[in-house]
Amino acid sequence: MPIIVNIDVMLAKRKMSVTELSERIGITMANLSILKNGKAKAIRFSTLEAICKALNCQPGDILEYRSDDDT
Repeated sequence: MPIIVNIDVMLAKRKMSVTELSERIGITMANLSILKNGKAKAIRFSTLEAICKALNCQPGDILEYRSDDDT
């Protein structure tokens, strides 16, 4: 999939666990794992906003486009 989710990178930079992020943004660990592992088909802007607020980052810090040609 050409959209890469870099939540792991931002969690490491902020020294925050997946569990802590889950609690802060009010999303289940299962749903956060689906998003984190690139298995999600969509993300709500409200969820993206909550993640950015909790991690003090921009959407572009979390989401990256990589063309299929780049692999």
